[in-house]
Amino acid sequence: MLRIKRVPTVVSNFQKEEGEEVARQGGGCGRNCFRNCCLPGSKLPLYAFKRVSQIAGGKGVLTYDNNEPPVPFLDSLLLGEWEDRMQRGLFRYDVTACETKVIPGKYGFIAQLNEGRHLKKRPTEFRVDKVLQPFDENKFNFTKVGQEEVLFQFEASKDNEVQFFPVAPVDAENSPSVVAINVSPIEYGHVLLIPRILECLPQRIDRDSFLLALYLAAEAGSPYFRLGYNSLGAFATINHLHFQAYYLAVPFPIEKAASKSITRTTGEVEISEILNYPVRGLIFEGGTTLEDLSNVVSDSCICLQQNNIPYNVLISDSGKRIFLLPQCYAEKQALGEVSAELLDTQVNPAVWEISGHMVLKRKEDYEGASEENAWRLLAEVSLSEERFQEVQALIFEAIASSIEQKDEPAMPSFLEEPDASPPSLEDLDGLSKGSHPEMVSV
Repeated sequence: MLRIKRVPTVVSNFQKEEGEEVARQGGGCGRNCFRNCCLPGSKLPLYAFKRVSQIAGGKGVLTYDNNEPPVPFLDSLLLGEWEDRMQRGLFRYDVTACETKVIPGKYGFIAQLNEGRHLKKRPTEFRVDKVLQPFDENKFNFTKVGQEEVLFQFEASKDNEVQFFPVAPVDAENSPSVVAINVSPIEYGHVLLIPRILECLPQRIDRDSFLLALYLAAEAGSPYFRLGYNSLGAFATINHLHFQAYYLAVPFPIEKAASKSITRTTGEVEISEILNYPVRGLIFEGGTTLEDLSNVVSDSCICLQQNNIPYNVLISDSGKRIFLLPQCYAEKQALGEVSAELLDTQVNPAVWEISGHMVLKRKEDYEGASEENAWRLLAEVSLSEERFQEVQALIFEAIASSIEQKDEPAMPSFLEEPDASPPSLEDLDGLSKGSHPEMVSV
């Protein structure tokens, strides 16, 4: 059993130490939470999205049938409500005041100095060698957040038309999915998508929840609004199913990385391998339907979960490109295989860091940030080439098995083999060979 001392980020103003009493004021528990004590009679805005099967233009965006959405989803609803909560003082710090810069170099890594995420955190023991762990209602979970932290409910429309209701009852019987603020934001518009919040699902991807995340990305309709997912063992800090999302108006380095096509499924989902990037991973895009793309990726995630392999997911380009990144940093950390220099930065490389947005907690690391430093950290996250190929084989076997169950051909058709193998990380500019003795870790 591997354990490391973890310091989870506070995501809610009502995140308390286990067993800590909360003062009761008036009815319920006094927190206006999502539990039976406060939920009856509650009302919140509701955005009902239209289920769209076909993806316009193959890799294009989801489109409306000659109808505009009833409210500009990203600008007026999500970001507008987020700014309202900022004006009401619900965040622990002003993330818009955090220093941010693009690090000079080929990849354009982004560095942010966010000292606020380093303050007032609760230490806990976090098990890192089990990706699937049972939900524990005694620990903090999202039913304990205050309703004022929730921006709106996000549900499929019952009549298949996009609708917005400024005030709508919370249907506890059907466990609504909600979008809530992260009170310790990484960037502007940082929110949490919590599928079927009242079902108290542990942090594990399933087909329905992943499809919901793709719909949120598609509704936002901006290449600069991304969703991320961290599994347990890959720096998820709350064992209650959730995705993260925020808005950043520059490309992530991983989005600009080269790739090599490996295969295409019978549903026209193209699977590629990331090249010339410090973390090995796969890219999924295309599909004849949104469900095709969603199912292939969610089946891949389920495979990793069942094989106890920690991973991160980045949903990019309005849901049209998805990056799947198995990782091993927490395991190395628990085994004492990460250098003290990297550990001193207290940077836990989750989905945003792996994507190239380095959230730094110390001014000295921000001032000394460089492409070499970012590369060194992320190279520790990546599986070895041999292990990555083993994991890739497991994923392809899971995808093939799922297709076979639907009476389709058992294996996806492979594309042309590339002329040459991609260069190893060790060959790329000598960065991972330690050829830069002057480097200071990020």
